[in-house]
Amino acid sequence: MLSGERPAECDYCWNTEDTSDRFSDRVFKSGESWSWPFKEEIFSSDWRDDYNPKYVEVSFSNVCNFKCSYCGPAFSTKWMEEVKEYGGYETSNHIFNDLSTLEYEKKMPISINDNNPYIDAFWKWWPELYEDLHTFRITGGEPLLDKNTWIILDYIIEHPNPNKELKFAINSNLSVSDKLIDKLIEKINKIEDENRVKEFIIFTSVDTWGKQAEYIRYGLNFNKFWDNVNKILDKCPRIIITIMSTYNAMSVPNYNKLISEIYTLKDYYGSSDRYWNSAVFLDTSYLRYPQHQSVRILTDDFSQKVLNQTKLMFYYSTPSFDNREIGYSDIEVQKVKRIYDWMKSPKDDIESKNNRIGFSRFIQEHDRRRGLNFAEFFPEMIDFYESCKKIK
Repeated sequence: MLSGERPAECDYCWNTEDTSDRFSDRVFKSGESWSWPFKEEIFSSDWRDDYNPKYVEVSFSNVCNFKCSYCGPAFSTKWMEEVKEYGGYETSNHIFNDLSTLEYEKKMPISINDNNPYIDAFWKWWPELYEDLHTFRITGGEPLLDKNTWIILDYIIEHPNPNKELKFAINSNLSVSDKLIDKLIEKINKIEDENRVKEFIIFTSVDTWGKQAEYIRYGLNFNKFWDNVNKILDKCPRIIITIMSTYNAMSVPNYNKLISEIYTLKDYYGSSDRYWNSAVFLDTSYLRYPQHQSVRILTDDFSQKVLNQTKLMFYYSTPSFDNREIGYSDIEVQKVKRIYDWMKSPKDDIESKNNRIGFSRFIQEHDRRRGLNFAEFFPEMIDFYESCKKIK
């Protein structure tokens, strides 16, 4: 990009910019105010220069207790177990989550029980990196199931000269044991009470409301998840929780309920004691891959639901009656609006047909392996699903 080129692996952002007037994540993240002091330094550098990044994300392992429908063995040990037992999913034009590609590209995850030279290298780098960081984020897998996450937290707690400008974040499905949730709360409050970071954010994930969310994110107990969100917001009065939604075809029927209930959290927990007045944010990203689960497979009548969800978010975007800035921000609203734009943009008929075939084949095999019944979870999508099954 410094050379004016478009890396192919960045097509998520190019697609957004080319098919609508919505902003992409590339523009959004590059436009954050904290990055401005570093921009000229980066623009004038060569891409081969040795540069200590200010924003770093790290995944220590793929250990995870979920098997989300759109995820795979590279990011989930539960998916790895399933694929090793049953193989990949045959869709219309490829085998979804087959291990052959990972093996061919030598990208098989290193077991959490094996020595990992990349983690060894990270820990050698960490003391130097920590001092320069603006933002550090631990992703997964499920980071709360990895010992290195807890080592990082203890490092921040025990360091004699903490980086107090650090914005620190952890991804978590918030569906681990009560013991681990309580341990996390204890360490968050220790870090916050001693002002050892500038901001502490938990990024969690759910893609719609209730039982439909449990179908998509296999392993999720939705009520327990929602209880843990409330528990952390209640016991950690300065924490921020961002709920990341991978908006996919199965998100559409009930996403409006999620929008309304997240606003309820914003209203109840919003406080000037937090880094942001709004305690909770909804970050909606559309699913690109696997294509057989993206919103682009849906018929046009579903797009109206997405537009109505955008309007609902806009309704909740105004401050509350006491002028607290807790409503949905323009960024939160526009991220849903761009999904509508993407759904309405021109489609390739052959590609749509193949992806609908892939959807029906995936759901049938998914239900067989996991003892589920799509019709019981998604009555609003039965007609569409049955039509996909009939495509030849």
